[in-house]
Amino acid sequence: MRYVKWFFILLFWVCLASFLHYTLPQTDIARVTDTYESRVNPGENRWFWAQENAGDAVGVERDVFFIQTRLNNGEVMVYRNEDTGWGWPPYFKFDTANLQAEAADQVSTAENPRWVAIRHYGWRNEFISIFPNAISIRPVDGPDTRVIPWVSIVILVILAGLFWAIWVRWTRFWEARVDPTLETVGDKIDDGSHWLRNLFGGAKK
Repeated sequence: MRYVKWFFILLFWVCLASFLHYTLPQTDIARVTDTYESRVNPGENRWFWAQENAGDAVGVERDVFFIQTRLNNGEVMVYRNEDTGWGWPPYFKFDTANLQAEAADQVSTAENPRWVAIRHYGWRNEFISIFPNAISIRPVDGPDTRVIPWVSIVILVILAGLFWAIWVRWTRFWEARVDPTLETVGDKIDDGSHWLRNLFGGAKK
C-alpha cells in the first residue's frame, strides 16, 4: 500500500507539472521564415486546439493561421495562431489577424535575420500534430536576447504560497482534530481488549 500511495502522489505532481508547463506562457527567440493559413479538422487531438476565432461560426473544420520560424538554436518551430477568447487558458486573445500581420511583417532570411520574441503556450508534437499557440510577437536586438518569464515566476510563487498555506492548515487540522480522535479510539480499543482479556481470563480460572 505504501508504494501505491507514493505512486498516486507522484502521478498528481507529474500531472500538475505537465498542466502548468502546457498552460504557462513561454518565450522563444526566433526568426520568422514564413506565415500561412491552412484548413484543419481537429480529431483526437482537438483538446490541443483553441476554440473558433471570436466572431466565426462554430464548426469542426476551420482555417487556422500558422507562423513558421527558426529558433536561435537552429531548430525549426511552427506555431499556430488562434484566438483563446474567453476560454482556457485565460489569455483573452482576440487579435489573431493582427498578430498574423505582425508576424508576416517580421519575415526575414538567414542572410539578413530579424529576431523576434514569440510568447506562446502549449507544446509541439509532430506525432499527434499539435502546435504551441502564439500569443504575441515583438522585435528583439538579437538571438542572444534573454527574456525573464516574470509572469510565470509570479504565478508559480503564488501557487507555491497557496499550496504551503493549505498544507500548514491541513497539518494543523490533522494534529488538532484527527490525531486526538485516533488516539481516543485507539485507547478505547485497547481498554476493550484489556477488559475482554480479563473477562475471559477470569472465566477460565
